[in-house]
Amino acid sequence: QVQLVESGGGLVQAGDSLRLSCAASGRRISSYDMGWFRQAPGKEREFVAASSRYGDSIYYVESVKGRFTISRDNAKNMVYLQMNSLKPEDTAVYYCAAAPPSSRSYDYWGQGTQVTVSS
Repeated sequence: QVQLVESGGGLVQAGDSLRLSCAASGRRISSYDMGWFRQAPGKEREFVAASSRYGDSIYYVESVKGRFTISRDNAKNMVYLQMNSLKPEDTAVYYCAAAPPSSRSYDYWGQGTQVTVSS
């Protein structure tokens, strides 16, 4: 079992930056693919970014490319999402997720952290 706790959300203005953190416990995440997802009010949860277990493969949804950066520190069991040039449409609850090596899906999820971007 992996427990994930997100932090770093908040209320910011358009153009500002935020860094979300995801602290993992219970297992070392060095063998897990890690991802960030978000869910805006009235919308389905969507993929934002992902990092393969060694960080050698990184993926982003098109809408955040060039603005968001996912990173991980396996030694600290942490995953980060640096968000720059935030837009009102980035407003959502952001979730950290972990995909164990035995699974092709994200089996573990955090409780989410709210990001609100005002115009």
